[in-house]
Amino acid sequence: MAAAGPIRVSYSSVYTHTRIRVLAEPKQVAYESSPRLEWGNQETICPLSWGAMTSRPSSRITLLSKSKKDFCEHQRSYISVIGGRPPLVKFAYPSERLLKLAEPKKFHPASLQQRSPEWPVSLSALTYNASPRILKLARPKLLHPEFIPPREVPTQVPTPATLASASSRLERLAEPCVRQATCCYKHSYPESVIRPVSKSAQQAVASPRTIELARPKKVHSKYAAPRDPQWPVSEAAKRAVATPRIVELAQPGKRPPMGLAQFNLDAFRVKETAMKATCSDRIRELARPVQR
Repeated sequence: MAAAGPIRVSYSSVYTHTRIRVLAEPKQVAYESSPRLEWGNQETICPLSWGAMTSRPSSRITLLSKSKKDFCEHQRSYISVIGGRPPLVKFAYPSERLLKLAEPKKFHPASLQQRSPEWPVSLSALTYNASPRILKLARPKLLHPEFIPPREVPTQVPTPATLASASSRLERLAEPCVRQATCCYKHSYPESVIRPVSKSAQQAVASPRTIELARPKKVHSKYAAPRDPQWPVSEAAKRAVATPRIVELAQPGKRPPMGLAQFNLDAFRVKETAMKATCSDRIRELARPVQR
C-alpha cells in the first residue's frame, strides 16, 4: 500500500471556514437591560465610524436632503373670504382684455330718459301692411265650443226655486235607497243554509247540455302526472359504472376567473371565423319564434 502524500490546506479554505463561523453566530440585539443602551441621551444606538462623520455628501444627497416646499400659502390665497376678497399683492395686474370685460354694461341713452307710459310708435310701423301670416298669428286663441266657464262659488238660487214645494214623487226619489242584508235571513236556525234553495230548484232535472257543461275538463292524453319528490332507484342504476366518456363529460368546464377579464384585451372580441360563419337551415329553423 503506497503512503499517502502530505495534505495541503490552502489559506482561502481556512478563511472561508472562519468566515462562515463568524456569520453563523447570532446577532446581538440591544435590549433595555443592555449596559451599552441608555435611553434619554442624544447618542446613537450604533456608533458612527470616523469615515462616516468626516465624509462629504454629494450634490445629489444634498438635493434630496432638502425639505419639501410648503404649498399651503398658495392654497390659502385661493380660499374665498365671506364679506370681502383677499389682497391683490400676490396676483398679477389684469390685462386690457380683462379690464374691458369687467366694465359694466352701459345703458342705452333712450332708456335713461323718463318715458311716458305710452311709447311713441314710428311712422313706418303705423303704415306697415301686415301679411296674412302675421294676421293669422295675431288672432286670439278661441275657446272650445263646448267650454262652460266656471260659475261663482256662492250660487245664487232663484226666487221661484226657494218658494217651490216638492211633490210626492220628488220626496219619494229623495229618500235614500235601503238595501236589505241578504247574507243572513231572519227566523232561521243556526244550522240552516245562508241562502235558502227553492223547492223548484231542488226538484229540477238538468238538461243534457247542462250535464255536458258540468263535466270537468279532461287532461291531455299525453299528459304525465308529476312524480313524487322521492322515487326509488333501481338496482341496475346503483351498480352501474360510468364510462370514461361520461366521466369526461361530467367534469365542469374550466374558465379563467372574472378578475382576469379586465387585463385581457381580447376577452370580448369576436373571432373572425365567427363573424364569417354562415347559419345552417337547422339553426334558422330553431331561431324562429314560436307562433302561438
